[in-house]
Amino acid sequence: MKSVFPGFPAEGLEFFRKLQRNNRREWFQPRKATFETTMKQPMRELVSAVNDSMKGFAPEYVTDPDKAIYRIYRDTRFSKDKTPYKDHLAASFPRHGMPEGAGFYFAVSHKEVAIGGGIYMPAPATLRAMRGHVAAHHLQFRKIVSTRTVRQLFQGLQGEQLTRVPKGFCREDPAADLLKYKQFLLYVELAPELATTANLYPEVVKHFRTIAPFLEFLNAPLARKRKPLLPEF
Repeated sequence: MKSVFPGFPAEGLEFFRKLQRNNRREWFQPRKATFETTMKQPMRELVSAVNDSMKGFAPEYVTDPDKAIYRIYRDTRFSKDKTPYKDHLAASFPRHGMPEGAGFYFAVSHKEVAIGGGIYMPAPATLRAMRGHVAAHHLQFRKIVSTRTVRQLFQGLQGEQLTRVPKGFCREDPAADLLKYKQFLLYVELAPELATTANLYPEVVKHFRTIAPFLEFLNAPLARKRKPLLPEF
């Protein structure tokens, strides 16, 4: 795949290295323009390029770059860590009309390039629906997460797990091992040097293409519950 994104400027990763040591408003504000030009704007361009590729294999996940990119400001209200800024820049791609469902994700920092997708903090109703779908179609799900490409790129299914099968399901359920998951994720961290090269874009697309069936499986029970659109007259 020919890259349409040259990579992030090295100055962008250096900015995050310095931010990690100087994570305070007095340091960030005079350097905000550097963040905007070396990280935020290139991230918009990368998201747009990924969107163009996703039109061919995951059109329901194409999104507005400015909505996809997370704010750099941390929510410190309920955290012991009161540092005001994140030390990475990330973007997510939820399915249209399904912000509570599974989606694609990637992040760039001076520490790693993270690529993956799935459901990270599902609401109880969402998790119940996904577990029910997994229980009913566990053989299909196992096949999706154990393909050779998934194993090569992600090393298998990830996510926090319960110690016991959740309420509503039987210990003898053939999908019991899968039902213990509180999160369903395929995720990998790659070398940070990738971020500054033209290889970043095709790597993101390759990983996204691989996990598209995984996301569609997780979102299937949510899609069925969506109300049909009213006809236009």
